[in-house]
Amino acid sequence: MYFRLMGKLNARRQGLLEEDEKGFTLIELLVVVIIIGILAAIAIPIYIGVQNNAKDSATKSDLANAKTAYVAYYTDKGSSATAPTIDVSGLGTYGFTSSDSTSGWALKSGSTATTFCISAQSPNGTFHVTDSLGPTSGACS
Repeated sequence: MYFRLMGKLNARRQGLLEEDEKGFTLIELLVVVIIIGILAAIAIPIYIGVQNNAKDSATKSDLANAKTAYVAYYTDKGSSATAPTIDVSGLGTYGFTSSDSTSGWALKSGSTATTFCISAQSPNGTFHVTDSLGPTSGACS
């Protein structure tokens, strides 16, 4: 049965070639569409994962920059200064700007001016930075 079907398909193909008709058959086009669909199904989740990692990295970078600006603030104002707000008006004069993907800023001052915890949220989670640690997962404790 298989060989009979293949023989008929080859005969039909020869007939098309002899008639000088050019183009792809419907089966060939369907195979290409299926292959493109499979590749898209593989690539889209990977792309979404890369986007999420980039947003987390942006939040961690924002926290590191906020820490640097916070230390500059207290170096400039002295230990008797009040805690600044985490925005352009508070730390913006010390070079701090936030990316669009970072929100939910919170500042927790410690018992001394040099102890602090700054937290922020990315679309995928919360991160924080302290006076002694770099960007870490989770909120301030």
